[in-house]
Amino acid sequence: MEDRKTVFEYIAQLFATYGIMVVIFIVINHFVGDEARRVSTLFTLGSSGLSSAMLIQLLLLAVIITAAQNIFLTDILIKNMALIVRNILFFVTVMIAIAVFVILFGWFPVNEAGAWIGFLISFAVCTTVSAVFMRLEERAENKKMQEALNKLKK
Repeated sequence: MEDRKTVFEYIAQLFATYGIMVVIFIVINHFVGDEARRVSTLFTLGSSGLSSAMLIQLLLLAVIITAAQNIFLTDILIKNMALIVRNILFFVTVMIAIAVFVILFGWFPVNEAGAWIGFLISFAVCTTVSAVFMRLEERAENKKMQEALNKLKK
């Protein structure tokens, strides 16, 4: 059972997600910003930097991701659902949110199949990496709980 979180813990989670996203885009921007400027509003400044509009869009996406994490990946609202179903719902929610952002903010050309294929591949890679980290975290937590239980039994 999870402890109740304070608003500050939600804010910390939000800005951890946002910080990781910004760092990823700084790295991407450094390498492909000038070329990507022609096809994506995410890179309007080229490799010179990240625009305020882009940073605000990423913040909004981080809010959505944090909300989805707390809805699907904790017991706050959904108590009796298989973990795999929760993970699928979480990742589908994030994928839909990103697709909406692509359309609303012109993150890449909507009518180019190659852009969508690239998005799906990168999303799949990120989802896999995330799932591996979540599984490792779950194992570490289970091991910690088992050790505590063993101490109680002694």
